Amino acid sequence: MPNSVLQPVQRRRRSRSKRPLLLITIALLAAAGAFAATQHWAFAHGKPHRSGRSVTLTPRPVSARSLERLRAAASEQQVAARAPFAPGTRLLLPAKPRLEHAGLPITAPAAILVDANTRAVLWARRPHQRRAIASTTKIMTAVLALEHLPLTKVVRVNPLVTRVALNREGLRAHEHVAVWKLMDGLLLFSGNDDALQLAITTSGSRGAFLHLMNEKAAELGLRDTHYTTPSGVVDRGNYSTAYDLAALARYAMAIPRFRGFARTHIAHVRWAKPTYAKTYVNKNLLLGTYRGADGVKTGWTTIAGHCLVASARRGGKRLIAVVLHSPDPYGDARRLLNFGFANS
Repeated sequence: MPNSVLQPVQRRRRSRSKRPLLLITIALLAAAGAFAATQHWAFAHGKPHRSGRSVTLTPRPVSARSLERLRAAASEQQVAARAPFAPGTRLLLPAKPRLEHAGLPITAPAAILVDANTRAVLWARRPHQRRAIASTTKIMTAVLALEHLPLTKVVRVNPLVTRVALNREGLRAHEHVAVWKLMDGLLLFSGNDDALQLAITTSGSRGAFLHLMNEKAAELGLRDTHYTTPSGVVDRGNYSTAYDLAALARYAMAIPRFRGFARTHIAHVRWAKPTYAKTYVNKNLLLGTYRGADGVKTGWTTIAGHCLVASARRGGKRLIAVVLHSPDPYGDARRLLNFGFANS
């Protein structure tokens, strides 16, 4: 057969032979684009930009004796997630047992207002009184998760977390979820299942994580704080003070990634089938309603009452207000913050 006849056929064959390669190339480009879009979303929300992710199929048992090695093995990225305070730094200046000002009608039996820049206590009522703290416990859980876990790490949900009491976002046993999604659930929705999953992922077990929580509290000088739950769902033995919570909030808000979650009002998150997507609305009602509000955590149980740790920043000045067992948590927080911005 003449070459003039063969050449068109050969061209067609070569063209057809290239089609699978072309389709593969298009698929790879699409995947890369989707990944880039995900990373862009993550970067915009304070998540780290990473080229890969690790998968944990089962919780890794970690004894309390192994916790020191766990911290020592942290990567540079994890170390960078810590607050920029030297070890042993006193987070707040001493507070008088009663530092109140007339004309400020605070309804909470225990409350405090601090200047995060100067560490000064501006207003206080029973600042060292130990009280149940409900879901404000999750501030410590979030801090430890950020210090020990890459946000892009994907974990397999432990069936235990699906049976946790009270406020659950609805994690399904064995589904795979990125740590940053658990953080959204923890700090915005206040999911108790998110808290337990982060605890297991960080330390291997709930008990080991509680040891880590109390160890961190001692490291930060929180002398009147003790944890018996990573979520705050248990009141017995789980306590802190207005002073200690303000100190912890100052530490947490110095971590950029923590601030990124705490200040988020609404987060729309893509999810695996059959859920497809979730929307988290932050329970902190000061966000978007009080000028400068940018954190940090709410809480409520029957015993603890309404608890609120609030942060607001104006003109470079950050104030932190804590109210415990308050009949009017948002009113109290607003009055304290207004007083602080007007008088400091």
